[in-house]
Amino acid sequence: MKKFLAAVLLCISVNGFAQLIQFGPQFSSNITSAVTDDFSSKSSGTDIGFSGFARVNLLLFYGQAEFGYAKNKFSVSQTGIGETEYELSGTDASLIAGYKILPFGKLGNLRVFVGYNWKHYSDIKASNNLSLIAFEQDNSSILGGVGIDVWKFTFDARYLAGLSDLDASNRELKTGVVNISLGYKFL
Repeated sequence: MKKFLAAVLLCISVNGFAQLIQFGPQFSSNITSAVTDDFSSKSSGTDIGFSGFARVNLLLFYGQAEFGYAKNKFSVSQTGIGETEYELSGTDASLIAGYKILPFGKLGNLRVFVGYNWKHYSDIKASNNLSLIAFEQDNSSILGGVGIDVWKFTFDARYLAGLSDLDASNRELKTGVVNISLGYKFL
């Protein structure tokens, strides 16, 4: 009887822990835009990313950390001078605080979140018909978005507003990224 009670308590504890901490992989699509007034035109580009996440649930609130790899593309041009196409890739890390607006118990929930994202571009490609453009490797962003959890799947839509000026010259160039992701929670 003691072994049976110990097994039942262990199952209850594991289930409670699984509700407290969740982790898993996440895959995303990134639509990156240049945010600048120093160029005559700009266009967005689409690319991909993947990461791992860990989430700590506290009743209706949660905290989430993410670490991964992402690619971004966009272009800017100056009338009479030329166009520059950027392809950026590297690691990124996010810290997120969220609130579950509509909790559906074990079925999932609808949530909103805000946070901070830091990217380090380890591979920067700028193609143009002019000279090489100096580009900062680190980018900080604030983010906000909505998400829904259904069973073990998590869907997020977020916007990352760049805080860092990426153009090392006298012009200002920041990024705005729309990110749509799909994740799977192991616990």
